[in-house]
Amino acid sequence: MTHAIRPQPGILDIALYVGGESRLAGRDDVLKLSSNENPFGPSPAAQQALAASAAELHRYPSTDHMALRQAIASVHGLDAARIICGVGSDEIIHFLCQAYAGPGDEVIYTEHGFGMYKISARAAGATPVEVPEARRVIDIDAILAACTARTRLVFIANPANPTGTMIDLGQVARLADGLPEQAILVLDGAYAEFAAGYDGGAALVERRANVVMTRTFSKLYGLGGLRVGWGYAPREIIDVLNRIRGPFNLSGPALAAAEAAVKDTDFVAMCLEQNATWRDWLAKVLADLGVPSDASHTNFILARFADEAEATACDTHLRADGIIVRRVAGYKLPHCLRITVGDEAGCRRVARAIAAFKGADG
Repeated sequence: MTHAIRPQPGILDIALYVGGESRLAGRDDVLKLSSNENPFGPSPAAQQALAASAAELHRYPSTDHMALRQAIASVHGLDAARIICGVGSDEIIHFLCQAYAGPGDEVIYTEHGFGMYKISARAAGATPVEVPEARRVIDIDAILAACTARTRLVFIANPANPTGTMIDLGQVARLADGLPEQAILVLDGAYAEFAAGYDGGAALVERRANVVMTRTFSKLYGLGGLRVGWGYAPREIIDVLNRIRGPFNLSGPALAAAEAAVKDTDFVAMCLEQNATWRDWLAKVLADLGVPSDASHTNFILARFADEAEATACDTHLRADGIIVRRVAGYKLPHCLRITVGDEAGCRRVARAIAAFKGADG
């Protein structure tokens, strides 16, 4: 029997995305540090906005997301007309591939880059092209050397996931200036807020026609369960993306909660201060135990072990202690574990567990 019904080329080459685990059999005291979630949860203002929206569930949501776009623009000093909102920043990434890449085109991403870049490229029928990094840091020259007449999109996360490293804006600008004229540079800023003094590349977007920035409410703002993200781009690109965006892609409750979250700057400041304090503390404690990490500009650290066997053994030890972290062998870092920065109690708990694993005093 022949099968005439077939998906588009590239679809069956996609490996399913696997998120961080959240449960361990037989444990009711699980500490989940595998998905880079905010240990303080969402802002109380966002929770109140979500609850208040329940009475309007019979109403269709806004199609233009105007209130949320204006709130984002006000807080970040941006032009609301150049903002697009999506179901997490993942959807913005998908829109970009759908709109600008297809069969015969190439989409560049880096060695340890976010898995959705490759998935969205293949879904559009384009060819994903992986470029090596330099000791877990994006290599601008390697990216430029990989560009061809077929390059349509270049994705970099800055700060990067799962490495936590970042490059400065001068290097980002050099990359944007060196791309072929038909290519768009996409700056994935899912962790941009955690890098002090960094605008995620927003100023570069405003000065150039070939740069797009994506952001999310899933990390700092603690709204991963509602799936809200946004992008900032030249108006011409925003116009293109809105043509393929579903008119009701974000629910009313999600829009309301995100608007309240971005406006709650006091809660945001508290979360950032706690993250910086305990990120630096955890990195130093683990380094003293012989588990180094690169300086992180995010809400996680990438702990490096002697080899894959030690990383696997430590992960097993942590799981036995009710702690879930993220193994990142799928990102070509088999000797590493990505550990979300929790609150003080969470950081101390994971530090004690790794100290016990290493045979040191907790």
